[in-house]
Amino acid sequence: MQQGKDIISRYTTWLRLEKSLSANSIEAYLTDLDKLNRFIETEGKTYADVTYQDLQQFVAQLHDIGIHPRSQARIISGIKSFYRFLLLDDYITIDPAELLESPKIGLKLPEVLTVNEINDILDSIDLSLPEGQRNRAMLEVLYSCGLRVSELITLRYSDVYFDEGFIKVEGKGSKQRLVPISDTAIREIKNYLYDRNLVPVKKGYEDILFLSRRGTGLSRIMVFHVIKQQTGMAGVQKNVSPHTFRHSFATHLLEGGANLRAIQEMLGHEKITTTEIYTHIDREFLRKEILKHHPRSFRRE
Repeated sequence: MQQGKDIISRYTTWLRLEKSLSANSIEAYLTDLDKLNRFIETEGKTYADVTYQDLQQFVAQLHDIGIHPRSQARIISGIKSFYRFLLLDDYITIDPAELLESPKIGLKLPEVLTVNEINDILDSIDLSLPEGQRNRAMLEVLYSCGLRVSELITLRYSDVYFDEGFIKVEGKGSKQRLVPISDTAIREIKNYLYDRNLVPVKKGYEDILFLSRRGTGLSRIMVFHVIKQQTGMAGVQKNVSPHTFRHSFATHLLEGGANLRAIQEMLGHEKITTTEIYTHIDREFLRKEILKHHPRSFRRE
């Protein structure tokens, strides 16, 4: 670890003296490098051990959790710069990043909301309406847990473990996973349960958490409509869909320093390579990751 610190210290000097970068630019380079450092640490490797295939996997994970192509390109540029330095510094003899390609910037991914924009959307909901608290709890869960809209509308009340701080989610291919849920989302669900108990529930929907006023489950279109309506009322000038909340969840966790594999596990993604088996991630580790890095882990006043 000390050796790694020495390398980064020399790299910082190189960026300042040889590349003539400003303090802000150097900080940006080091922030992106830190993402690679966490990946390498997870893999149990050193800078010298990293291969082109390892870097491809790292980039694939960035894409898989929804990092915008422009941000991917910036991170890749920083990695290539770092490995050029390692080559010049005689720390390595072959540059594994030399052939690493940036994504096509034209690739359109959903927008990412800021934490303030998400708060504005939630605060725009009229809680005096019968469906107000339901919508607030629903969008909070969507963001706090990074769910797909299909997972949100099929979420069961019996799959919310309030005391343990987890929800059980059924994702694609009927595969189940446990996802940590923030105290904020739990509080919003509990506030919603009073209104939910007043709804005459139709047979077959008794255990569905988020219900329509008719006592049935919500459709994807209904969730989309709620988001569009509240985004407009909040004055957010972005093209927002349910998936935008999911991408924001992943992006905010990554920006906060969360482990890439933990994010992937929480999102319920399949393996992104067929050459490597992903290690099992302990449930408690996942919960610590989200409590440490997700904005909703810090109480809103």
